[in-house]
Amino acid sequence: LKSSGELAKPKVTPAAALAFARAARRSREMAAVAMRRVARLSQQVTSRTVVDAAAPAGLLRCRAVASAAASSKMVEANGRSFLVMSTGSTGSPVICMPGAMGTAETDFSGQLAGFAGSHQVVSFDPRGYGKSRPPVRDWPVDFYNRDAEDAHAIMKVLGFDSYSVVGWSDGANAAVILAARRPEAVRKLVIFGGNAWVEQEDIDSYEATRDVKKNWSKRMLALHEPVYGDELQPMWDGFCDAMKGIMERGGDICKGEAQSLKCPTFVLAGAKDPIVPNYHPEWFAKNIPNARLHFFPDGKHNIHIKYNDEFNKMVLEFLAE
Repeated sequence: LKSSGELAKPKVTPAAALAFARAARRSREMAAVAMRRVARLSQQVTSRTVVDAAAPAGLLRCRAVASAAASSKMVEANGRSFLVMSTGSTGSPVICMPGAMGTAETDFSGQLAGFAGSHQVVSFDPRGYGKSRPPVRDWPVDFYNRDAEDAHAIMKVLGFDSYSVVGWSDGANAAVILAARRPEAVRKLVIFGGNAWVEQEDIDSYEATRDVKKNWSKRMLALHEPVYGDELQPMWDGFCDAMKGIMERGGDICKGEAQSLKCPTFVLAGAKDPIVPNYHPEWFAKNIPNARLHFFPDGKHNIHIKYNDEFNKMVLEFLAE
């Protein structure tokens, strides 16, 4: 005790002070990272499913044009019934593969309209999504492979033995598998927003958004509930569980398939994509033979929507080579 009766302050060495400061800084950094990851997943659920309300007026016009001009019908393929949209009557065929919980109209209206002048363009609601229900989406171990085979079967039913493939997000992963498994059919491949594997931090983020009532915003629920209703929660549970299953099996989605590709491949990406880090498109470009890479410097996950005209021009030029 000091003579005044106050407790003596403990002596703190410089080393201890430095260690405490580092620990506090690390704690703040980890908290910030966790918040960013949850925000990133919230954006993922929205951006993979619908066109943002702030989308350019030109894109909204594209959606209207695509909806008005597209042929829409149910197609029986690979043992299931699919809603298929198509535009264009001349040129080589192209199939566009939507992302998670996406549909032909929500994900590829800009391409159904923009590619139609020079290609026969096809897109579809993947099994269990949109109007390709019932039954609802399920998640077997090989669901990416199944999506790939569904796309090929649809093109066969439509009479196309050879075609090019454009895939976004989850659709990009399935597109890589399709091109690897059907090299005789796929002429050229365009992918963006895909990832060849998942890591533990991805799984943690999915878990942070599992409960749609508690963790999704009112805006997100308002967008998804009219489409999926009571199926929304079990469908998202299924997706989260499917990602965990992939992680438990080593995390690989399509690495081997990517490295085996034979067709010319164009990899595009948004340099500021909050969902898929830049090392994913860079890995694709380095490991896919005969691949090229283009970054949109200010682009995020939905580059084909945000930069619709520029994106379409680049892809059309690649397909025309």
